[in-house]
Amino acid sequence: MKNLFGTGVALITPFNEDFSIDVAGLQRVVEYSITGGIDYLVVLGTTAETATLSAQEKQLVIQTVVTTNAGRLPLVLGVGGNNTFAVVEELKTIDLSDFEAILSVSPYYNKPTQEGIYQHFKAISIASPKPIIVYNVPGRTGSNMTAATTLRLAHDFENIVAIKEACGDMVQINEIIKGKPENFLVISGDDSTALATVLAGGAGVISVIGQGLPNEFSKMIKLGLEGKVGNAYELHHQMELGMTLIFEEGNPAGIKSIFETLQICKAAVRLPLIEASTDLKQKIANFLSTVVKVSA
Repeated sequence: MKNLFGTGVALITPFNEDFSIDVAGLQRVVEYSITGGIDYLVVLGTTAETATLSAQEKQLVIQTVVTTNAGRLPLVLGVGGNNTFAVVEELKTIDLSDFEAILSVSPYYNKPTQEGIYQHFKAISIASPKPIIVYNVPGRTGSNMTAATTLRLAHDFENIVAIKEACGDMVQINEIIKGKPENFLVISGDDSTALATVLAGGAGVISVIGQGLPNEFSKMIKLGLEGKVGNAYELHHQMELGMTLIFEEGNPAGIKSIFETLQICKAAVRLPLIEASTDLKQKIANFLSTVVKVSA
């Protein structure tokens, strides 16, 4: 899965003032990421506020991204949930022809055991016609998929090809990297630990801030993959404040504030999320005015 190396971004869903989908804004976000040097795009992840989109709106997002991308970059589609049978049924009916792989989150809210998580992904593995990136994000799901469970899945199912790991624990990440099959990819799901993960042997990142700073972030990951540690960390430190700020009042309020500052789309988010505060928007604007632009 060489197409999943480097920097992927979890695309936002821009909204108009009436909270309808801003199709033109989404087109601009996609174009900004592509021209900025991003390696692949992730559609309908958590950052897309997928939980608040109707089935019709999800199709509009997919159609808009696929059309705008026009085959230039690999695409990954978020297909997951805490109802295993519903995910399996979705995989039987959804058109995945434009996508390289699916990204499927570990079940949230239910708080299953490790065996429950394993059986959930086993069922998805059997049903999926495309390679699967499993997604561990304990801060959102309420449970951690342990390194042992990840490695068990990686060794047992050939179409489970990667993990997006957002546990924030480098001990756990290193354990996965140490024990994984040769071709299994460890992809960071945290902007702040992305470079550390790459330098430890990871394949890259699925980033939030990367879509707002595509040149800088993709350059940092590329340098990390090339083993140019000093240069990579120089970029990391330039962006470090931004990585913190965009999550200060929740995701994607922060990254949407970046796009508003860049005049790419509005900062609107759907309830129960709320737009970034005036104070945070000013902090983000100040950060953007000082970050060094580096060509890809």
